[in-house]
Amino acid sequence: MVLAMIRQAKEWPHHKGGGRRWQRPAARRIQAHMQFLASDLLQGRETGTAGYELAAGYVAAQLAQLGVQPAGDNGTYYQSLSLVGYRNASEGRLVLHGAGAPPVRLEFGVDYVPRPNPLAARLQRSAPVVFAGFGVVAPGADWDDYGAIDVQGRIVAVLAGAPAVLPGEERAFYAAIETKRRTAAARGAIGLILLQTPAEEGRHPFARTVRDWQGWQMAGREPDGTLYLPDADSAPLAYLSTVGAAQLFAGAPVPLEQVWRDADGGHPGAFALPVTLAAELATELKPVQAANVVGRIEGGDPARRAEVVVLSAHLDHLGMQEGGTGDVIYNGALDNAAGVATNLEVARSFVSGAPPRRTVVFLFVAAEESGMAGSLAFARHPTVPGPLVANVNLDMPMLTYAFRDVVAFGAERSSLGPLVRRAARRLGVAVSPDPVPEQGLFTRSDHFSFVRQGVPAVFLMTGFAGDGARSIGAFIAGHYHQPSDDLSLPIDYAAGARFARLNQEIARAIANSGRRPAWVAGDFFGERFGRMPDAPGIKPRTTPATRERRPAR
Repeated sequence: MVLAMIRQAKEWPHHKGGGRRWQRPAARRIQAHMQFLASDLLQGRETGTAGYELAAGYVAAQLAQLGVQPAGDNGTYYQSLSLVGYRNASEGRLVLHGAGAPPVRLEFGVDYVPRPNPLAARLQRSAPVVFAGFGVVAPGADWDDYGAIDVQGRIVAVLAGAPAVLPGEERAFYAAIETKRRTAAARGAIGLILLQTPAEEGRHPFARTVRDWQGWQMAGREPDGTLYLPDADSAPLAYLSTVGAAQLFAGAPVPLEQVWRDADGGHPGAFALPVTLAAELATELKPVQAANVVGRIEGGDPARRAEVVVLSAHLDHLGMQEGGTGDVIYNGALDNAAGVATNLEVARSFVSGAPPRRTVVFLFVAAEESGMAGSLAFARHPTVPGPLVANVNLDMPMLTYAFRDVVAFGAERSSLGPLVRRAARRLGVAVSPDPVPEQGLFTRSDHFSFVRQGVPAVFLMTGFAGDGARSIGAFIAGHYHQPSDDLSLPIDYAAGARFARLNQEIARAIANSGRRPAWVAGDFFGERFGRMPDAPGIKPRTTPATRERRPAR
């Protein structure tokens, strides 16, 4: 198959830009890495495919050439992953039964989209439905959607999103389907229905959900072979559109329009609905074998070398469009060949410089696009000895403009923040606050797998200053998760070299700092997922922005 792919591969595109900046060695190396990783030869680098294996082999060979030591399984550069791929196998069947009324069968693609379950090819649930607001229990904000209702043995219907009283990153955490599922399971629910709101329709149109209804997701296995999916008994069953939600709320004690109004800045309430939902769902399952790529540079300080700083970037992308015509390859040039190329350039700098005090691991993960299973596997079961003390993650840096600033998502939450700011200042780069807090980006890439294990982390992206907002907006609108995210984009490899230099400065500052990274005292994620041993919290860095973001009481 690989030989056939090589024969069919198109000639790698060559950037047409000229000028002296393209002659800079770092820029040329980043360009070369991206030209291979985002070429048609790799067919979109989907986890579990031959294209991904080629990408992993390329990165491992680059690490070996640089002199970065293997840090995977059994003296190799690979951490083997045994995954389960799963997606919807049918449109499913959802029927509402109300007292004294004929059954109502919901219509696929209009009323609902089913959600697959990696634990069962066939799933049936039938139970009364209870509405539980946003499905959020947030003690720090005095919010409990389950405080006045009993959902034991019930199917819970919850609004998409989370209360507006929560700060952006915390709101994103509580809005995540995994958080809602775990919260429902802890109270005895046997299923979960997610309800679209008009606000969510504006942000994420239901038509897009219908378009992607059969996309593959992946879940990982524990070392004993069991699937890692906590609280799976409260499986998400379906996502209902505003039209489908209206069907569910027919005869409800509170009209759906009132619930939407109450949810917009207030409390939507919680109550039993006068219906039973019968759901029949089918999931296609397949075993997937893949690997993370892992290399390390051992720390030179005997007192600190056991502590591990992880520099991560996801290697996978979306593969090829099924049944499409024309350009069907999701090359993933910026998402995330750019992050992988940056991480390789940072590795080169560590090899050629003085040894860091702490051990530095370069991690290139699988399955980010399908559920972050690769990073979760490493964060839960590292292939290196010693505690993981920090993570710096690179995902989709926008290298299409001469950036003036960067955004370090999560920097204000730990002692990594001052190190990032000092390193950026040395290069004349500003560090800007999160420009889109409502998107909750801190919870949406591989660094969050480390946060869940109590490890302070930052997620670095080029910022919105200068031409940044326009360039990033244009990419998101026209190229994000599209075949057009390829090497025909106006990639500024000199900006890539500068971004790599910044990451080098940040990584070395973390690896050489005298104090072990620590969460800010009282930080939401630090408190929830636990401080690291021997790492007392530091005082919060209070600014007008952080004061405004604290939850209302």
